[in-house]
Order: sequence, then C-alpha cells, then structure tokens
Amino acid sequence: MNLTIEQIQDFKGKYPRQIWSLFFSEMWERFCFYGMRGMLVFFMISELKFGDEQANLQYGATQAFVYAFTFVGGLFADKILGFRKSLFWGGLMMIIGSLILAFEPHQFFFLGIAFTVVGTGFFKPNISTMVGKLYKSDDSRRDAGFSLFYAGINLGALLGGYLCIAIGKGEMLSSVIPENKRWNVAFGLAAIVMVISLINFVFTQRRMGPIGLAPQKILADGTKIALEKWKEYGVYLLSLAFVPLIMVMVAVPQYTDYFMWTVGPLTLIYLFYEMSKVNSSERKKLWAALVFIVFSILFWGIYEQSGGSLSIFAAKNLNKDLLGLDPNGVNNSGGAFFIIFLAPLFGLLWIWLSKRKLEPNTIIKFGLGFIFLGLGFYVLYATRFFADLQGVTSLNIFTIALLVITFGELCLSPIGLSIMTKLSTEKLQGMMMGLWFLASAYGQYVAGIIGAGMATAKEGSSNVDALIAYTEGYKQLGIYALIAGLLLIVISPLIKKLMQEVR
Repeated sequence: MNLTIEQIQDFKGKYPRQIWSLFFSEMWERFCFYGMRGMLVFFMISELKFGDEQANLQYGATQAFVYAFTFVGGLFADKILGFRKSLFWGGLMMIIGSLILAFEPHQFFFLGIAFTVVGTGFFKPNISTMVGKLYKSDDSRRDAGFSLFYAGINLGALLGGYLCIAIGKGEMLSSVIPENKRWNVAFGLAAIVMVISLINFVFTQRRMGPIGLAPQKILADGTKIALEKWKEYGVYLLSLAFVPLIMVMVAVPQYTDYFMWTVGPLTLIYLFYEMSKVNSSERKKLWAALVFIVFSILFWGIYEQSGGSLSIFAAKNLNKDLLGLDPNGVNNSGGAFFIIFLAPLFGLLWIWLSKRKLEPNTIIKFGLGFIFLGLGFYVLYATRFFADLQGVTSLNIFTIALLVITFGELCLSPIGLSIMTKLSTEKLQGMMMGLWFLASAYGQYVAGIIGAGMATAKEGSSNVDALIAYTEGYKQLGIYALIAGLLLIVISPLIKKLMQEVR
C-alpha cells in the first residue's frame, strides 16, 4: 500500500488509522518494559539478597541507562537506520535479553538487563517519533493522538506491571508453576509479548507509506541514493559491543555516576553544535524544548519513586485492603490502570477546550502536571495517619495517591512527547526525542539516589520508623513539585515567546 505522507496526514475524524497499529506494538513492548521494571527491586532484594539502599541504586542505574540509550537509538535512527529498522532491531535485542533472564535470572541477571537496556534504546524513541509523523505540524488533534497512544503504553504497563511481579512472587498461578520456576516464567512472559509486538509491527509497515524509512544520501546533483550497507551493519555490531559495557556499568552503580556526569555535558555540547546550524526561529524553538527537558528531569526524579522506594514501601508498609490485591502489583500497575480510562478523556478534553479557545498552553499543562504530582505525594505522606501499630498502612489511601499523581502524568508526559515533535527541526526529531528520554534517564538516576537516601535513613529501625522516614521524604518531594509547578506557570510568557507559533 504505497501511501504518500499527504494521504496519511489528511485523515478524517479524531485519529489516523495507523495510530492503532502503533498503539498495539507499543502496548506489548511496554508490557515487557514495565513487567521488567516492576520486578527489578523486589527480585534484587528477595533473590539476589541486595540491601534496600543497594537495590535502589541498582534500580536507578538500570533505568538511567535504559533512558540514556534512547538518545543513542534516536541518533542512529536519524542518521543511518531510519525509525523502522531501529525499532525492529531494538525489539529483537529486548527479546534476547528477556530470554536470557528466563533461562537463568540469578546467574545472568545483568547480562539480560544489558540486552534489554540497549534494545529499549532503539525501540522506544522511534515509535513515538513515527506517531508524530502521522500529523501535520499545525494539526490541533496531535495532543489527542499522543494521549491515545499513551493509553496504549499504559495498557501494556497495567498488564505487565501486575502480572510479572505477581507471578514472580507467587501471588498468581502458584499452584501450576513450581516455586523454583516462578521468576523464569515471569521473565519469559516478557519475551513472548515482545515477539507479538514485532509481528504486529511487520504488518503495520504496509500502511506507513514513507514514514520511518532509512534516510538517503543526497548527491551533488540532488539525486537521492541509499546509504552504504556497511553503515547499517556497523550500527548493529556497535550496539552489540555496548552490551558488555552496559552490563558492567549497571552492575557497579559508581560507574553510573561517572557516566551521568559525562554524558549530560557532552550531549548539551552536541545539541548546541546542531543549534548553531539552524536559523534563529528554529533555534528559539530548540531553546524552548530544552526548558521542557530540564523541568522533566525534576518531574521524573520525583515520579519514578514508584519503581524504587515505593516498591519497598509497598512490600513492607502496605496491607491488602483493596480487594485483596498484591500491594506491589498495585504500585506497579495502578497508575497505568487510571491512565487507560483517563487518557482518552484528557485527549477529548483538550479538543473540546481547543474548539472553545480555552485550552491551556503546553507550559501551563506542564505546570499543572507538577502541581498534581506534588498533591499526590502529599497523599502518600498522609498514609502515615492510617497506619496500625506495626507500621502497616492502607493500600486504599496509597491508590488514591496514585490517582492524583496520574492526573499530573497526563498533563505532562504525553504532551511532552508531542511538544518535542513540534519544536524539533525535521533533521533533529529523532535526536530531540532521544534527548527527551535522556532527561528521563537523569530523572531515574536522581530517583535512585533519593530512594537510597530514604533506605539509609531507615536501616536498623522498626517498620514504624520506616513508615515515618519514607512518608516524611514523600512530603518533601511534594513541596519541590509544587514549587516547580508554580515557577513554570510564572515564567510561561517567556517560554511562550520562544515557542513562537507552536502551541
């Protein structure tokens, strides 16, 4: 089906047809990713016998490299592979990593994680960029499309986030899965769904027209030819060479410190170099994108306690008063559950407000995201007032906090994906999407450090002391989020000028 880009973008209704296919590929990939994420801290503490502080640091390091590598994946997609080949190669590496963990999670834990880190780097930024390509630059339906796409992300997160950890812990299917094989099955499930994701994407390509194809080389006479094959094969070999390096760096969190303190400045230098080659109008938009990226680091540093400190908090300080559900499963999948229902409604809300010229601009949406995040962490703080004498508190109140935090996530994350595609130049879209996820890497890194600090504060103390230490930390994070949200709203006129016609 040889569709042109104009035919794809000239769709009727609220959503382009192709977004549903990308929706399902991303859904199964997110099942794999969030299933893995939900198991990391619990597996390291219960099976690898890491301490709480070490587990938090390892978690932060692993997640930081996952998102940091999205920058590399986006760069290779822009320059050599194109979005489609990058996505397929990344999915293949994620399958290999999951199969390694399914075979022997205790012995080959960091090797399997390294494969999934590199694979996610090639997969994640490029499918988001293809969603952006379905829309014209001035299409007001773009935010609604990304909100729907975000629902797909979270349907996968809901299923993977609950099922994998529940199977690994023995909360589900314990009567049919031998105890010594539970974690093998849990990791193997992640591999199976990634196979489904890639098969779906193979059929999706027929309706994507020119979107995601490999870039071409332009000769002096203007003729376009395919890039040399050795460049493509070189990317595959280089990415495989990254695996042992990532394995060592994730296994030793101190190496992550060196990496994060190096890659950030180097990335900014490269961005400034690319900015020097664009015109003044494009440069202002890239500066605006950089403001969003910097604030997102703080957002994810607070938000991503869910995979670290909140995972330990759920295991030790929460009861099962919500329908008898496993607290870790709820922590991993609760936010995704709310997003599945709320994301389409948010998307329709933006459209409804846009038609009445009442839709808040992107900066205000970002500010609201921080405010809801702060309020959600205040609800987490409030769980201390519902605890029993053993320091065990209500899963119901905890879930309300997840709901409030979800409002914040919906104001920021899907809009962030959309604004990166709007503010980026044509030749830098993959890199800017990767930079957006690199900011998430720094957020994950900061989240691990914060979580480790909370764990250090409670070592050797009682469960009640742990509850007090964690909830006090969540209150402080709530304050930081509220301040950041108000600051964004105050400086919104300045950022609006940099964005120019982009809204």
